[in-house]
Amino acid sequence: MEGRILLIEDDSDLGSELEWLLKRSGFQVDWVYDGMGALEICQHINFDLLLVDIQLPSINGFEVVRQLKLLYKDVRFLFLTARNTKESCIQGLKLGADDYIVKPFDTEELIWRMNNILARGHSRKISVLEVGDVLLNKATMELRVGQQAAQRLTRREFEVWKFILENTERILSREEMLNTLWGENDYFMGRSLDVFISKIRKMLLKSKKLRLETVYKVGFIMRVHVKS
Repeated sequence: MEGRILLIEDDSDLGSELEWLLKRSGFQVDWVYDGMGALEICQHINFDLLLVDIQLPSINGFEVVRQLKLLYKDVRFLFLTARNTKESCIQGLKLGADDYIVKPFDTEELIWRMNNILARGHSRKISVLEVGDVLLNKATMELRVGQQAAQRLTRREFEVWKFILENTERILSREEMLNTLWGENDYFMGRSLDVFISKIRKMLLKSKKLRLETVYKVGFIMRVHVKS
């Protein structure tokens, strides 16, 4: 089971080991050392699962989850903890934890638990991709930007929007986009991509949180920000 994972762990040795293991197991992993880093990165990226150490500096794992759930009520998370107490376990479960694993733990067991959580979430996942104030309905191919009414996209418009939104904050080369989306990288497909990019930029004028930037001689990157 693949997925984008946020690892929130302040122990550099354990964090490094887990990051390597999870990537080797097919997950896409972002690793932050504290609660503030987690709250910041979750403003920009939608994760399939959070692995949350409870004993974090400044803001503990319980408080990190409380704050994130105010923004994303469907966030899925698994607590990593050295606290093998009934009270700690109950507190985590009351917050809606999908699972709870006590350190030291068997890494194969962790992967098994993660896959179970992701499989359950996949079976009921809503077909809406939301980044900032942009919502893309993957079932109906409708797009809503900011407070504007939703509009129906063509198949190719939808493909471009979906690819860019799923790769927010990552530089996308023109070659990668053309080959991934349409399997061709020629002059005519390149001109078509330019038209779609121009339309996307025009539509994003209504967004307060997203902008599509050009990376000179490379391609594009979708940035998440808040306009002043």
